Amino acid sequence: MKSFVLIEPGKVGWFDSPLPVLSPYGAILRPVALAPCSSDVHTVFGGGSKKAPNLILGHECVAQIVEVGEFVRDFKPGEVVAVPAITPDWRDLGIQEHNFGHASAPFSGHQLGRSQPGVFAERFGIPDADTTLAKIPEGVTVEQALMCVDVVTTGFTGAECAGIQFGDTVAVIGIGPIGLMAVEGARHLGAARIIAVGSRPVCVKLAREFGATDILSYKDGDVAEKVKAMTGGLGADRVIICGGQDEAFAQAVDMVRYGIGTVSNVNYFGGTGNLPFPKFSGGRGMAGKTIRTELARGGRVRIQRMMEMVKYGRIHPEKLITHRLEGLDKIEEALYLMKEKPQDLIKVMVCVDGE
Repeated sequence: MKSFVLIEPGKVGWFDSPLPVLSPYGAILRPVALAPCSSDVHTVFGGGSKKAPNLILGHECVAQIVEVGEFVRDFKPGEVVAVPAITPDWRDLGIQEHNFGHASAPFSGHQLGRSQPGVFAERFGIPDADTTLAKIPEGVTVEQALMCVDVVTTGFTGAECAGIQFGDTVAVIGIGPIGLMAVEGARHLGAARIIAVGSRPVCVKLAREFGATDILSYKDGDVAEKVKAMTGGLGADRVIICGGQDEAFAQAVDMVRYGIGTVSNVNYFGGTGNLPFPKFSGGRGMAGKTIRTELARGGRVRIQRMMEMVKYGRIHPEKLITHRLEGLDKIEEALYLMKEKPQDLIKVMVCVDGE
């Protein structure tokens, strides 16, 4: 079958991959709509752990079920479903310790396009359909469902893990698609003031629409100092890192409050080495600042809950889609759009033709 693969670090292409094998609890699906992610860009161009030869890329997908295994109870061929980007093996013992992202090994919850073939192909397999695939509620569009499988849940994870309380001041570093949904999540969790850090006009406009009360640009000076100045020298109650280079980690520690502040990171920092930790604003190790580093929450129940937010008009993630392409063969173009990030881009959606 036709598939879009990582040939070697920095090089992608089309490959004739073997068809997926159906497992007793699993399903085989064909993509209906796909979206390349910044994580796909990091996988291809940013190094990281060694990947299998000709690994099929992709983990953001709405798909139609082609076939189900003999023990699948809740799904049948022909259904169109949302496919969560994070697909833990719910049979791992670590799940019983609530270690959903890393139950059996680091990043074991993030399998698609990483440790198992991804979704950028004519067909793909899911090992456990009933625990993974998410039913799309009536009234939720394909576009909306596609944004929920990764972008919405990741942004909301960042907001949830920040421990936001009513009336908090929250700073969101990086307002690409994940950061925009972190802004939305912070608003729903009760943040009073939301300071969005970013500069691209298309993202700034949507950040304000989603709930940002203030916008800061990296281009206008030290954002940490600006946040502290805006908060009477105290800093933000919560900081959510959704983008930026290594220095963003230090900036977050700089700008969060002593004693009760929390930094919540859902950003991917590529490469090796160390992230900077500022001694002074870290209280020389005694600042009482909490740091959370989190993988997005996934699974069937989680994504169905995200889509319930859409169904009842609480969120409108389809507004993130700025570019639409037609046909599976447009995945390569879409990936490079995500890599190059033209000024008018937030997310690109690829609609795949039916048979």
